Amino acid sequence: MIAKYLLYLVRWQLSTPILAVCVWWLATYGPTVSTIVANFVGGLIFFWIDRWIFRNTSILQGELWETRTNIVCDECGSPADKGYRLVKAKDYDRSGDKRPQFRCHECSRKKYERDHGPAAEGV
Repeated sequence: MIAKYLLYLVRWQLSTPILAVCVWWLATYGPTVSTIVANFVGGLIFFWIDRWIFRNTSILQGELWETRTNIVCDECGSPADKGYRLVKAKDYDRSGDKRPQFRCHECSRKKYERDHGPAAEGV
Protein backbone atom coordinates (compact mmCIF):
# COMPACT_ATOMS: atom_id res chain seq x y z
CA MET A 1 0.00 0.00 0.00
CA ILE A 2 2.94 2.35 0.67
CA ALA A 3 4.08 2.02 -2.97
CA LYS A 4 0.58 2.93 -4.17
CA TYR A 5 0.50 5.88 -1.81
CA LEU A 6 3.86 7.17 -3.05
CA LEU A 7 2.74 6.71 -6.66
CA TYR A 8 -0.43 8.64 -5.82
CA LEU A 9 1.63 11.50 -4.34
CA VAL A 10 3.76 11.63 -7.50
CA ARG A 11 0.54 11.68 -9.54
CA TRP A 12 -0.61 14.72 -7.58
CA GLN A 13 2.63 16.52 -8.36
CA LEU A 14 2.27 15.71 -12.06
CA SER A 15 -1.21 17.22 -12.07
CA THR A 16 0.10 20.60 -10.91
CA PRO A 17 1.57 21.78 -14.26
CA ILE A 18 -1.51 20.64 -16.20
CA LEU A 19 -3.88 22.43 -13.86
CA ALA A 20 -1.64 25.52 -13.72
CA VAL A 21 -1.72 25.80 -17.54
CA CYS A 22 -5.53 25.66 -17.47
CA VAL A 23 -5.72 28.35 -14.78
CA TRP A 24 -3.22 30.57 -16.63
CA TRP A 25 -4.92 30.08 -20.01
CA LEU A 26 -8.36 30.91 -18.60
CA ALA A 27 -7.18 33.73 -16.28
CA THR A 28 -9.24 36.31 -18.17
CA TYR A 29 -12.41 34.59 -16.89
CA GLY A 30 -11.36 35.11 -13.27
CA PRO A 31 -9.90 32.80 -10.63
CA THR A 32 -13.15 30.98 -9.82
CA VAL A 33 -14.06 30.02 -13.38
CA SER A 34 -10.48 29.11 -14.31
CA THR A 35 -10.16 26.93 -11.18
CA ILE A 36 -13.47 25.16 -11.87
CA VAL A 37 -12.48 24.41 -15.47
CA ALA A 38 -8.98 23.31 -14.40
CA ASN A 39 -10.44 20.90 -11.84
CA PHE A 40 -12.88 19.57 -14.44
CA VAL A 41 -10.03 18.93 -16.90
CA GLY A 42 -7.99 17.36 -14.09
CA GLY A 43 -10.90 15.08 -13.20
CA LEU A 44 -11.26 13.98 -16.81
CA ILE A 45 -7.57 13.08 -16.99
CA PHE A 46 -6.69 11.87 -13.50
CA PHE A 47 -9.78 9.76 -12.78
CA TRP A 48 -8.31 7.12 -15.09
CA ILE A 49 -4.87 7.34 -13.52
CA ASP A 50 -6.30 7.10 -10.00
CA ARG A 51 -8.42 4.16 -11.07
CA TRP A 52 -5.31 2.42 -12.40
CA ILE A 53 -3.35 3.16 -9.20
CA PHE A 54 -6.06 1.85 -6.86
CA ARG A 55 -7.53 -0.88 -9.07
CA ASN A 56 -6.75 -3.71 -6.64
CA THR A 57 -7.69 -2.06 -3.36
CA SER A 58 -10.74 -2.94 -1.33
CA ILE A 59 -11.87 0.68 -1.54
CA LEU A 60 -12.73 0.31 -5.21
CA GLN A 61 -13.90 -3.26 -4.87
CA GLY A 62 -16.56 -1.85 -2.61
CA GLU A 63 -16.54 -4.23 0.33
CA LEU A 64 -19.07 -3.24 2.93
CA TRP A 65 -19.03 -4.73 6.42
CA GLU A 66 -21.55 -4.47 9.24
CA THR A 67 -20.70 -4.89 12.91
CA ARG A 68 -22.96 -5.53 15.85
CA THR A 69 -22.16 -5.62 19.56
CA ASN A 70 -22.92 -8.42 22.01
CA ILE A 71 -23.68 -11.25 19.59
CA VAL A 72 -23.68 -15.01 19.67
CA CYS A 73 -21.48 -16.23 16.81
CA ASP A 74 -23.50 -18.03 14.13
CA GLU A 75 -20.48 -20.22 13.35
CA CYS A 76 -19.12 -21.40 16.71
CA GLY A 77 -21.98 -20.39 19.03
CA SER A 78 -19.75 -18.43 21.41
CA PRO A 79 -20.80 -15.04 22.78
CA ALA A 80 -18.69 -12.14 21.49
CA ASP A 81 -18.44 -8.44 22.30
CA LYS A 82 -18.46 -7.65 18.59
CA GLY A 83 -19.77 -9.55 15.58
CA TYR A 84 -19.02 -9.06 11.89
CA ARG A 85 -20.75 -9.82 8.62
CA LEU A 86 -19.79 -9.08 5.05
CA VAL A 87 -22.69 -7.25 3.40
CA LYS A 88 -21.30 -6.51 -0.07
CA ALA A 89 -18.27 -7.56 -2.09
CA LYS A 90 -17.55 -8.29 -5.72
CA ASP A 91 -20.27 -10.71 -6.94
CA TYR A 92 -21.69 -10.89 -3.40
CA ASP A 93 -24.63 -8.91 -1.99
CA ARG A 94 -26.41 -9.74 1.25
CA SER A 95 -27.77 -6.22 1.84
CA GLY A 96 -31.38 -7.45 1.76
CA ASP A 97 -30.78 -10.37 4.13
CA LYS A 98 -33.75 -10.67 6.52
CA ARG A 99 -31.76 -12.77 9.01
CA PRO A 100 -28.14 -11.56 8.92
CA GLN A 101 -25.53 -13.88 10.41
CA PHE A 102 -22.86 -12.30 12.58
CA ARG A 103 -19.65 -14.08 13.47
CA CYS A 104 -16.96 -13.49 16.06
CA HIS A 105 -13.68 -12.05 14.80
CA GLU A 106 -11.97 -15.42 14.36
CA CYS A 107 -14.87 -17.15 12.60
CA SER A 108 -15.48 -14.10 10.41
CA ARG A 109 -11.83 -14.10 9.32
CA LYS A 110 -11.89 -17.83 8.57
CA LYS A 111 -15.12 -17.57 6.55
CA TYR A 112 -13.77 -14.60 4.60
CA GLU A 113 -10.56 -16.46 3.74
CA ARG A 114 -12.58 -19.53 2.74
CA ASP A 115 -14.99 -17.58 0.51
CA HIS A 116 -12.94 -14.60 -0.73
CA GLY A 117 -9.25 -15.39 -0.31
CA PRO A 118 -6.84 -14.16 2.39
CA ALA A 119 -8.40 -11.68 4.81
CA ALA A 120 -7.29 -8.10 4.81
CA GLU A 121 -5.69 -6.76 7.98
CA GLY A 122 -8.22 -5.64 10.54
CA VAL A 123 -11.05 -7.86 9.30
